Formats: sequence, structure tokens, C-alpha cells
Amino acid sequence: MFMGEYQHSIDDKGRLIIPAKFREGLGDKFVMTKGLDNCLFIYPMGEWERLEQKLKALPFTKADARAFVRFFFSGATECELDKQGRVLVPQILREHASLDKDVVVIGVSSRVEVWSKEVWEKYCQDAKEDYETIAEKLADFDLEL
Repeated sequence: MFMGEYQHSIDDKGRLIIPAKFREGLGDKFVMTKGLDNCLFIYPMGEWERLEQKLKALPFTKADARAFVRFFFSGATECELDKQGRVLVPQILREHASLDKDVVVIGVSSRVEVWSKEVWEKYCQDAKEDYETIAEKLADFDLEL
């Protein structure tokens, strides 16, 4: 399970240090792709394969399903860490998530997310205002918080 928030930066070559606490969970190879809310999603291979099976089951006759699958898979790339625990973030993914220098890497249960520091701070500020309302809506899922 991935959890926590870490401040990092991307170097001039587009490399990002993955927090040490996340490296073992990601394994030798993992998948990085365009995420929702202007961030990147990183999945361990096993989780990526489970997600891929679920997306394959979507009805390809539905335009929304085709659009989502195209978006999700077109940005996907298989990644490996170098000896310093860094991963090269492709330019197309850096552009998608508005990654420039300062980034935030967060653990979200089964995946890791990479955010522009500026976008993350705005997202947190907006979500903080609605946190209790969101929790009330999720009460229908029998979550014990």
C-alpha cells in the first residue's frame, strides 16, 4: 500500500526521484500514465495488469469508454528506476501534469501520484473546503472514518 506525501523536484533531464518508501512496492518495472485531475498515475505491474483487464471489459461500442481507454493508454509507458532511484518522466507526461521543477509525490493506496506542487496545493485548498461534504457523500459506501 502506498501512502504519504513527499516533496521532490524534476531535474533538467526530466528525472524524478521516487521516494524510497515507494520503490519496493513499485518493483523493478512499473507503469506511468496520464492521471485524472492533472496529475500522473504510477502503478506496480500487478496493479496495472488488473486495471488493464477491467478497462478491456468496458464496452468498446460506447464513445466514453473508447475515449477514456485511449487517453489512459496513449500516455502509458513502462518505467524502471536508475541506481539513484530516479525515473525519467517523458515530456508528454510532464506537459500533461504541468510538471516543471517542484513536484509532490503522494501514495494513494494502490498507486502513486505525481503532481505539480502548485497544482497540488490548489487542489488541496479546494478539497479542504469540501472535505466534510465529500465525507458525507461517501457515507453511502459504509466507510468508517
